[in-house]
Amino acid sequence: MKKTNETDTLNELIILQQQQYHTDLWRLKEQFHVAYESIKPINLIKNLVHDVTTSPEIKEDVVGNIMGLVTGFISRKFLVNHDSGTFKKILATIAQFAIGNAVSKHSIDIKAIGIALYNNLFKKNNL
Repeated sequence: MKKTNETDTLNELIILQQQQYHTDLWRLKEQFHVAYESIKPINLIKNLVHDVTTSPEIKEDVVGNIMGLVTGFISRKFLVNHDSGTFKKILATIAQFAIGNAVSKHSIDIKAIGIALYNNLFKKNNL
């Protein structure tokens, strides 16, 4: 049986540590690349859009807010024309925000009423 030399054992340990170092360095570089890619603005936007489109709670909030904005904008257009005075424009802007806020807060109820009206008006009863 060959007696192991302490120098050979030490050299083997050094080689193992170098291999471990290179493996850890490669993993660190890979993790840095993943982190770098994830903080690019386009990837942040893609992830945000993906989260919004997959989450039902966020979808409901976004749809409600869009309904509020559109309803407020339309109501302002009905109240004000290009010849309106400053006071009327200010009141129309306040009404726009109030109507938009009310619609966005009650968007689920408004959608339910709209669906019920659609079903009653356009669907034939199978009686």
